[in-house]
Amino acid sequence: MRTGSHSNTANGVRWAVLIALVGLGAYWSGARWGAREPVRVEAVGGQKEAPSSSGFTEEEARTVKIYRQAAPAVANIITQAVEYDFFENAVPVEGAGSGFVIDPRGYVLTNNHVVEGSQNIQVTLGDRSRYTAKLVGADPRNDIALLRIDPKNKAIAALPLGDSAALQVGQSVLAIGNPFGFSSTLTKGVISALGRTVQTSETTAIDQAIQTDAAINRGNSGGPLLNSHGEVIGINTAIYTPSGTTAGIGFATPINIAKRIAQDLITEGRVRRAYLGVSAIGLWPDLSQALKLPVEQGLLVERALQGSPAAQAGIRGGDHAVLAGLQRLVIGGDIIVAIDGRETASNLDVNLVLNQKRPGDVIRLTLYRGGKKMDLSVTLGEER
Repeated sequence: MRTGSHSNTANGVRWAVLIALVGLGAYWSGARWGAREPVRVEAVGGQKEAPSSSGFTEEEARTVKIYRQAAPAVANIITQAVEYDFFENAVPVEGAGSGFVIDPRGYVLTNNHVVEGSQNIQVTLGDRSRYTAKLVGADPRNDIALLRIDPKNKAIAALPLGDSAALQVGQSVLAIGNPFGFSSTLTKGVISALGRTVQTSETTAIDQAIQTDAAINRGNSGGPLLNSHGEVIGINTAIYTPSGTTAGIGFATPINIAKRIAQDLITEGRVRRAYLGVSAIGLWPDLSQALKLPVEQGLLVERALQGSPAAQAGIRGGDHAVLAGLQRLVIGGDIIVAIDGRETASNLDVNLVLNQKRPGDVIRLTLYRGGKKMDLSVTLGEER
């Protein structure tokens, strides 16, 4: 895994694409994992808590209680897919990840990358009951998938969902999952930071990610991150790692995002996404100088798609083409520099804003038309 740089933004930190998604690393037919000597960390300073009558400190008793309540609803997800080798021979591939029950009817949340492309999905709950799961739907943009199992009139535990908007840096969190196939593993830590933008591809990112130092490894992906009340506040999704194992920097998708997606999938059968409707490219200084543009950073609109919210709001695309090296560009259109006051320099920036919006919401675009700076209001449509 490569290392790279990051830069501060108005909304936290955007990390370069150094992030290991932690669900699909446990292919039994793939990499083998060597054992590592555990590192012992001892607390320093402060008063020791007096043990309770049960032999646990108050904090230990609370942790044990949360684990016992939550573990039955945490899922070990095994996936099976078929890939093809160089000679076009079918090769069965098995992978593993985590998930958790959010509804006694059998709805299970996980990461999309845990189950993407699978032909068979098996879910084993904490009580060792095993089910074949069906994919209800997925949102690749947010790396969320919703599965459903059939409990067959059996009462199954579901985890309560918390409010990720109410989190604070420093509060305790617990992660439960199946790292390297070790089922129902508990790790503990704190929230290290909030509001991270963790880029996982050129056009996708974990928006408003929760950063934690609770140990997360391959196979943890899709599992719950819990607060000290036993409520799910995030879905463990990725780690920053130079070595392929935990380095004390894990990232979770906020549960408020996952709740919205799950609700859409259950009630609508699809994810309702806000839609703007522009085709645009990010500017860079040399191009801006060559074209004598008024700004060095922004999105140059090549086309406002016909009938789109952008076109209806009067956003203008380019009117003639030029070559920039080997790239053909359509220039002369508006340059979007901010959305709702948030600086915009790439299509990813647009996606991050739209990810927080719903169809029908109104956004304010700040743009340059020629040398004139102006604002336009756009009522967002729904992506089909």
